[in-house]
Amino acid sequence: MKSYRVVWTEPKVVKVEEWEVPEVVGRQVLVKTRFTLISPGTERAWLLHLPNTPATFPQYPGYCAVGEVLEVGEEVKQFKKGDRVVWAGRHAAHAVVNEDALLPVPSDLPDEEAVFFRLIAIALQGVRKARIELGESVAVLGVGFIGLLALQLAKLSGGFPVIAVDLSEVRLKFAQEVGADFVLRPDEKLNDRIGELTEGGAHVVIEATGNPEAIPLAFKLARRIGRVILLGSTRGETKSVNFYTDVHRKGLVIVGAHDSVRPQFDSTPSFWTARDDQALALKLLAAHRIKVAPLITHKFSGLEAPKAYDLLLSNDMSALGILLDWSDTSSKQGC
Repeated sequence: MKSYRVVWTEPKVVKVEEWEVPEVVGRQVLVKTRFTLISPGTERAWLLHLPNTPATFPQYPGYCAVGEVLEVGEEVKQFKKGDRVVWAGRHAAHAVVNEDALLPVPSDLPDEEAVFFRLIAIALQGVRKARIELGESVAVLGVGFIGLLALQLAKLSGGFPVIAVDLSEVRLKFAQEVGADFVLRPDEKLNDRIGELTEGGAHVVIEATGNPEAIPLAFKLARRIGRVILLGSTRGETKSVNFYTDVHRKGLVIVGAHDSVRPQFDSTPSFWTARDDQALALKLLAAHRIKVAPLITHKFSGLEAPKAYDLLLSNDMSALGILLDWSDTSSKQGC
């Protein structure tokens, strides 16, 4: 069977190509994709080949997908034709996935929201590692996609107040919409304002910008014996940190929170498996405990993926949740 998928042939070059979908065998499942979700920060960094990203091209990108089961292998027991599922998949109109890599979608959860499951889980593992207690103040540096999800999860975990910090007024408006208690720009008064709002500095600072130059600021905003969670994947090196004054004397705890730092099989306190966090993400969405609909800013046909990536390459601050719709891939006209 012929299908379509996104490919980056070289840095900054996005194409949609035809490919042959293999037949399912054993525990494999053939899924017809409905939507995939672009991860704007990571995918932009990889497409531009920024520091700390793979240098190999072509690349077949993708993070999150939702779709419908079309066919199952002879050994599949958990799913049947017609089931709605999510998986950590590439941007493609079809996928062949092992059944253990699929999760069922709650019946009342729209596809456009379910597809956020993996990015929520990525933010969630960082918030878990912060070990937030009820009433502890939290500052989130950078309220792009991951920062906005982390902000909501910090509130769910008992953080108060939860403060959004960003250069972009557009992003700060998104933060207000999803429940930030305060929104601030990183100007010369930021340290004083954070001190006032948190009575001495944030208990927890979640660094979600991915900008290496923001790391020293994260250290400064944290209170004595505070925690700094490095959730964003920095693209480059931090040139200057005074570890004596900013870390050592303050007794800060710094936690690296890359999504790969997870247990493989069994969840433990603050360290859940990816599958357990992803399943919880779907439950939180279905229960309306986390908002993603306001974050959906653009939709494109999957066959128009190059136009979607043009938004990322232009660094459009208004572009957050970019969905690729694969429901109609009968024609490649216009690509």
